[in-house]
Amino acid sequence: MRSHFLLTYDFPPMGGGIARMMGELARRYPAGALQVSTGSFPGGEQSDAGYPNQVDRIAIPSPRLRAAGSLVRWSRRAESLARAQRPEFVWCGNFKPAGYPAWWLGRRLGLPYGIFLYGTELLLLQSRLGRSAAKRVAARPLIERAAVLVAISRWTRDRCLATVAQLGMDPGRVTVRTVPLGTDPLQFRPGIDPSEVRRRYGLEGGRWMLTVARLAAHKGIDTVLHALALLRDEAPELRYAVVGSGVMQRDLETLARELGVAGRVRFLTDVADRDLPALYNSAEIYVGMSRQVELMVEGFGISLVEASACGIPVIGSASGGIPDAVRDGETGVLVESGRPEAVRDAVRRLLVDRELSLRLGAGGRRAVESFYNWDRVAADVIGIGREFTQPLSG
Repeated sequence: MRSHFLLTYDFPPMGGGIARMMGELARRYPAGALQVSTGSFPGGEQSDAGYPNQVDRIAIPSPRLRAAGSLVRWSRRAESLARAQRPEFVWCGNFKPAGYPAWWLGRRLGLPYGIFLYGTELLLLQSRLGRSAAKRVAARPLIERAAVLVAISRWTRDRCLATVAQLGMDPGRVTVRTVPLGTDPLQFRPGIDPSEVRRRYGLEGGRWMLTVARLAAHKGIDTVLHALALLRDEAPELRYAVVGSGVMQRDLETLARELGVAGRVRFLTDVADRDLPALYNSAEIYVGMSRQVELMVEGFGISLVEASACGIPVIGSASGGIPDAVRDGETGVLVESGRPEAVRDAVRRLLVDRELSLRLGAGGRRAVESFYNWDRVAADVIGIGREFTQPLSG
């Protein structure tokens, strides 16, 4: 095969789930089979050296790639790279801004391209389309010319088709594929000794629930705090660790105090990625209660499958793309988002029923080994790219 080309705003060492996915693809494409084009970012040169595929960083800081002048420069740089490498297919790591240089390559070189879609960007686009004809004019060509759209969950696929219809296009004439995400079962695994990270992060003693997420309103951490308060008397040994940082930290700390559970909660805001596998192994239950808040939603939930990879039973919300990350009754339990009583009941059940907890944890590990892993994701992506390949012109 000729190489594929990846245009992406998000790429390591930038944080976030999209950047992680892009990095995993760059790591798992065969050596020399992928060319990455992205912006500059602190620590990028050192990070890029660890990939088997070339990462070209344009001399524009990643946060500025969205500016009009930057998009022109990025498009021209992408064309130069494409003419030299002659890729057979182009991937957009995100709809905007990567869709613009991909559209340019489509027009100039006839290259087919695909766009990865996650969810929040579609909600944002839908909210703007009704208010701005200019947004419609700018967005429609990017989607119309794409050979394929790749959604990370069934929920994202539904939002994609609704957006296509809102743009005045026929959803039946747009190709959408669903590729649920995964994790690395070698990095995230059961049996890691958690004693050192427990000591370092103050997690000694008690039985721990865990959430790994940005401290944002849609992540549902407030719901878990309310559930913890409901279990205060019947499960005095229960504790809750929250790994992440964000704008809601002070509000959540205040809520924990108001609910009388502040002494049972640890907000761990400066955790290195290398500590995450041991932190998952420190917990008995993983809780992911994301729900849609305004235009923010969970398109999949990588942390949910990271917990499953570590053999931890998961309680997830039946919201957004989470049902594609948690197999209800097999890898975890799905409950209605925003209902502390439902979370309380699920936590109580897993604390009491050791056999169920072990079965769900083992089921989660099997699901990651067989499906929810980056090797499978990369194979799906490579296969889709090959499927929509056409000869390079120009």
